[in-house]
Amino acid sequence: MSLIEYGTSVIGGEESIVTGFVSPPGASIALEPPAVGSAGSLSGRSAAMRAVLSQVYRVAPTNATVLLTGESGTGKEVAAQAIHFNSLRADRPFVPVNCGAISPQLIESELFGHEKGSFTGALRSHRGVFEQADGGTLFLDEVTEMPVELQVKLLRVLESRRFVRVGGDQERETDVRIIAASNRCLEEEVASGKLRPDLLYRLQVFPIEIPTLRERREDIADLARYFLGEFNVADGEHKRFTEDALAALEDHRWPGNIRELRNVIQRAYIMADRVISRAELPPDVTYPADRVRRHNQTITVEVGASVAEVERNLIFATLEQYGGRKEKAANILGVSLKTLYNRLRQYEQADGIHPGTCNAEEA
Repeated sequence: MSLIEYGTSVIGGEESIVTGFVSPPGASIALEPPAVGSAGSLSGRSAAMRAVLSQVYRVAPTNATVLLTGESGTGKEVAAQAIHFNSLRADRPFVPVNCGAISPQLIESELFGHEKGSFTGALRSHRGVFEQADGGTLFLDEVTEMPVELQVKLLRVLESRRFVRVGGDQERETDVRIIAASNRCLEEEVASGKLRPDLLYRLQVFPIEIPTLRERREDIADLARYFLGEFNVADGEHKRFTEDALAALEDHRWPGNIRELRNVIQRAYIMADRVISRAELPPDVTYPADRVRRHNQTITVEVGASVAEVERNLIFATLEQYGGRKEKAANILGVSLKTLYNRLRQYEQADGIHPGTCNAEEA
C-alpha cells in the first residue's frame, strides 16, 4: 500500500493512479485529489486530514520548501515521505535527520560533512546529509533543536545552495529539497531566541499543520483497523475489533496521537485471541478520567464530573467551534485572553505534550 493516493496521471493516453511510491517520470497529476485519503496514518476522511492531503497533493510536485508543524506523534515524517515520493525527486534519496538527537558538537559535521583530520577522531572524510541527499529530499526533524549559531550556516546554505565541509576550504554545491518539522510553537521559539526569525521565514514557504488525533476522531476507527491489518498480515492472523472496542478508542483523547494509538493496538493484538474487545484495551483507554462527552455542538455532563473537567471540555469545544481563534473564544467564554492561555498551558502540561503549535488564528 502506498503512503497516499492523490489522483490520476495520464501516460500515453491511459489513466492510472498516482501513488506514494510509483509516480512515473513525466506523469501529469490531476488537479483534484480523491475525496478520501488512503494509506496508514496519512489517511483520513475527516475534514482536518482532507485539508492536509489536499495541501500535500498540491506542494509535492514542486520544489518548494515545506514546514510541517504539529504535536509529537501526529505523523510529520510520514507526511514528509508522502511529499517526497510524489515529487519529481521520488527516485532520489530521502534522508531524515533528527536535529534534537545529535550532539551539538557533531551536528555541523552531520549536516555538512568533514574532512579527514579536521578534529580529534576524524580519521577519515565524512559526507554530510546535504551530500547524501543530493538530488533528493532532506527532512530536518525538530529543526528548532538546532544550535542558534548553526542556524546561521543552515540559512546560508538554503539561500546559496553551497556549503563547505568542516575543516575544508572547497565550496560544494547541493541540490536538495528541504522539508523541516517541529512540535514546538515556532513563534514562541523565535521570541525566546531559540529560533532565528530569518530561518523561520526561509523554512515556512509552504507551512502545513498536521492535526492531532483528537481533532480527527472520524479517522480513529479506520486507523485502528489499518494498524490491526498490518499486525494480522505480519503474523498470518485474522483478528478483529468489537464495535465496543472501537467506540472506546474513539472516546480516548490520545495525547500521544497516532504513535500512541499504534502502540495500544499492538498491545491489544498481543493480548487478544481472535477478537479485540474492551477487555484487551488498557484501562486509561477504556475508563477515561473525564465524564464529559462532546457531540457536535453539545456537551453532555455526567453526574460526578468535576468542575475542572467541565471547564476543560467547554474551552476545547468553544475553540473548535470558532476555528481555534483564541481571542474570539475568550470573549465567548467571558474570560481574559491571558486566562485562556494559562488554562491551555495547564492542559497541555497535564497531557504530557509541548505547549501549543500556534496553528490557530489569534483574531
